[in-house]
Amino acid sequence: MAAKKKIEPVLGIYVICGKDKFLAGSECEALMDRLLPVDQRAMSLYQPRAEDAVIAEVLDELRTMPFLAEKRVVLIKDADGFISANREYLEKYFDNPSPCGVLVLTVGTWRKNTKLAKKLASAGQLIDVADIKPWKLPKFAADYADSKHGKAFAGRAAELLVELVGDDPGRVTSEVEKLAMYVGDRKLITADDIEKLIGHNRMFNAFAVIDAITAGDMGGAIERLRNMFAADKSAEYTVVGAFAYHFRRMFTAKVLLAKGVAQRQVTGQLRIWGNVDGFFRQLGRMSLERIAAVLCELARIDYASKTGQATCRVAIEQLVVKLGTGV
Repeated sequence: MAAKKKIEPVLGIYVICGKDKFLAGSECEALMDRLLPVDQRAMSLYQPRAEDAVIAEVLDELRTMPFLAEKRVVLIKDADGFISANREYLEKYFDNPSPCGVLVLTVGTWRKNTKLAKKLASAGQLIDVADIKPWKLPKFAADYADSKHGKAFAGRAAELLVELVGDDPGRVTSEVEKLAMYVGDRKLITADDIEKLIGHNRMFNAFAVIDAITAGDMGGAIERLRNMFAADKSAEYTVVGAFAYHFRRMFTAKVLLAKGVAQRQVTGQLRIWGNVDGFFRQLGRMSLERIAAVLCELARIDYASKTGQATCRVAIEQLVVKLGTGV
């Protein structure tokens, strides 16, 4: 006989802490599903915007008896500022939380050495949502596809997805949703599916920019790059992946050709589609050392843009200028 799943007791206070809003939001949704069924939320959920929340009204809501529900829930998202402005009142509430209300706060940071944090340890629960490391995102995408849609990624297709989309979990899951609909009844999501649905335009645009650079058309390269940003709102987050994808293939192709592998075999092995002649024309115009340097520079841009040290759009344009002028 299977053991019954342990039902966790409902506590009076929950603080969900996570810098990634998508991951913290997912954790919040899971908690809300456990606390309050959807059909009870119209009468028993109070969810003011953090900037509009008034502490007296929040506390009144928490102390109001629920109607047709076991608990009344107050949810305040992005509550960092609300907590800072009302810390003294919250400390008193944490000492004596309402028996009929549940307070849920989502925050970006939670200092565990504060008086409020220490009171939470006995009054409720901290749900600490860790960021997903970039190298774990392919598995995250695969797990999400399997649990939500019963789909699997073929080979290294999940890695290709992350490479093209970027390392934001929210964007990754959004693209998985699109792929699940695209493949229909098929259980397997392939690299071809990703290239056709997600990567085609981004890779084609990056290819066009690189082609203009290697042809010595500096003005054309800049124009194509700017059009790429204008036409695709997500390009700010995906352009590095699109360029890195091309240059990695160029690097691998260059190495294979140097080893004596036939061009036809390289084309098949790297799954070069579309303008095959154009790809090898680009390859002939750049040395292996130059390609490696570009990959290093793309890695630097990726890190700098994610840590706020540079704007991706400006950094990529500067790289294109360097490539075009041979700096």
